[in-house]
Amino acid sequence: MASSSRPQTPLLYSCIAHHTTILSECTTSASSQTSSLASLILPKIGHDSPEKLTYTHGSHHIHYISEAPSAHLSNRSAGGLTFLVIAESSLGRRVPFGFLFEIRKRFFDEFPAETTDFADMPNYGAGSFNAELRNLMVEFGTTSSGRDDAIGNAQREIDDVRGIMTRNIEGLLERGERIDLLVDKTDRLGGSAREFRVRSRGLKRQMWWKNVKLMALLIFVLILIVVTIVIAVKNSVG
Repeated sequence: MASSSRPQTPLLYSCIAHHTTILSECTTSASSQTSSLASLILPKIGHDSPEKLTYTHGSHHIHYISEAPSAHLSNRSAGGLTFLVIAESSLGRRVPFGFLFEIRKRFFDEFPAETTDFADMPNYGAGSFNAELRNLMVEFGTTSSGRDDAIGNAQREIDDVRGIMTRNIEGLLERGERIDLLVDKTDRLGGSAREFRVRSRGLKRQMWWKNVKLMALLIFVLILIVVTIVIAVKNSVG
């Protein structure tokens, strides 16, 4: 989970998967929709040939690099890997893809493509890489040096990021999956509305108590003034 002491990054969720088996992941977003998007997209990703692709979904962009067995003849299981990141659309594509190239490089440094049997790894079998994902998400998403590195990576790996195909996620998902996303979004909006109502009630209670305390103070002051006047009148008569 994201730490409150970490700066907020526009890189919201990242994972490394072998087909649909998530080997390593990290989320920096409180929204559950990011991981839901990933679980819907991973089964749709093909590995017939290497791909670099971006899907759009509202204010989110889902970027991924998928491997193919033809690129890993010495160990075809590496051809089933996908490196994926979900980012705010305002970040563009150079930084997210630069981030993906970097995690791909570091992942293969830790788990060599030539000797690791990725097909035999269980869910979160590369969980030791989670911390590296988190550090890079923060570095590439929040620091100028990190973004410069990401852009440099993208420029080295791709002549023009604009050449990466971009598709709308609605065209990828089946009707039932779109409904699932809509329900998830509705649930989050409903949760926000409930939180707003709770905060509103709390604020009303606070204002009511402030008014009660103010009225009590005014009554006390008035009583004090009346008592003072009565004592003064008695003293003058006596």
